[in-house]
Parts: sequence; structure tokens; C-alpha cells
Amino acid sequence: MASATARDGARVWFETSGDVTGPGLPLVLVQGFALDHHGWDSAIDDFSGRPVVVLDHRGTGDSDDRFADEWSMRDFAGDIISVLDEAGIDRAHIYGHSMGGRIAQWLGARHADRIAGLVIGATTVGDDTGVPRSARASEALESGDPDRLAAFFYPDAWIAAHREAATSVMPAAASPTATRQHLAAIANHDGPTPAQIAAPALVIHGADDELCPMDNARLLAMRIPRAELRLIDGARHVYWAGMPEAHRDVNDFLRRHDRVRPMSLA
Repeated sequence: MASATARDGARVWFETSGDVTGPGLPLVLVQGFALDHHGWDSAIDDFSGRPVVVLDHRGTGDSDDRFADEWSMRDFAGDIISVLDEAGIDRAHIYGHSMGGRIAQWLGARHADRIAGLVIGATTVGDDTGVPRSARASEALESGDPDRLAAFFYPDAWIAAHREAATSVMPAAASPTATRQHLAAIANHDGPTPAQIAAPALVIHGADDELCPMDNARLLAMRIPRAELRLIDGARHVYWAGMPEAHRDVNDFLRRHDRVRPMSLA
């Protein structure tokens, strides 16, 4: 366990497994709204073949609950760069899920020299052209009820087999202020445009996702230069739950881009 110091002095907790400075490129896992690194608990073993970095967004877990007055996805991306610097990582793969996918887009656009492969999961372009979630999904999200939310995160069969896990990893910011700042970052359509993303990208999404409808993935894949698109049939927002093919495809993408340099968009 370690912590990085962000530009504003806030402490961002992270943890590494494997030799992140060795020959194998590490994978940085970036979670979504009000989630700490435990959001990856159901997936972490899928990436045991390479060094992995997990972190707590500020306002969650063991990171500082400290924000500038205005907060954005660009600021969250800056925290990830601080983690890379502290860990001594020159280049890495980035895998962002949900809100983490919005953060990943900034990294792929503004820090492509540091990114070997970019996985953008269950997220949106982040502007007014995105496809909104259904009314019933919005109501479940606003309720904060773990049982209601689980039905949008996981397939029914997975919930039945993993009842405790299905409700144990849910958004839980450290304070009301942290919740407001995370929500403000989501609402702040600060870009980047997908065409600015220079890192190789895989867009992956559950075909039955109501929290972030599948058409958002199609928009992203169409707009990001040379992006690959993978839709997981029968999957919801946490599309890897009960769907081992999802992370088999992610690992295949990462292996194919372990030594690829970012393209020039000039």
C-alpha cells in the first residue's frame, strides 16, 4: 500500500501487485462514481498475469476527502497521473469502468504517451449527445437501495449465486461533500472529444445495461479513432459478472497493445 500526492497536496491511496517497474506493462484499474478499489473485487483475479494497480478516488476509501471548489473528470485524471508518477510507472494500460471510463478518456487524450492501451467500459461520451439512462434506472440510482441497484449491476443468475457480493460493493463516498463533488464531475461535460483520444482503445459494454445504455458504446467506438467495440450479450452494468468472455477479450486487447505506441492525431 502507498499513496501519491496530487498537485493540490491531496493524498491518493493506491496499491500495486506484481513488479510494476518490470518488463510487463502494468494495468491501472479505475472505478466509477463514489467507489473505492473494492469495486474491482469481483474482477481482480482476471488480471493475475500482469502487474496491477488499484486506487481509491479521493473522497473514497483511504484517500483524502479533499477537493477544489470545482471538480471535473480532468481533475480525477490528474490524480491517476500522480499515482503513475509515485509508482515509477512510465507507461501503463488504463481500464476505466463507468465514471472511470470518462476519466480514462481524458488519459487517452491528454496523456497518450503514458498509455499503452485504453479500456473504456460501461460509460458514455460525457456530453449532450450521450444516450440517457432509463427512468427506472435513474430512480434506483437515486434511491441508494443496494437491492434495487444490484438488479441493474448484475444478471439475475449471478445475484442468486453471489447474494452478499451483489450488494456489498455499492457507491459509498466518504462524505456528502465527496458525493456532491463526484456528481459535479459527472455533470460537468468538460470533454475531451473522442476524436482527441490517441491511445489504442477498446470500448466494452453490457448489451442489457440500463444504467448506461449500450448505444453509448456504439457512439464512442464510432468517434474514437480506430477503436474496437465489444458488446457482451446478456450483461448489465458490471458486464464481467458471470461473463468470463468479457475479460478474456480485455486481456487479449492488452496483450496486443503491450508494445504499441500512441498514434499521432496531428
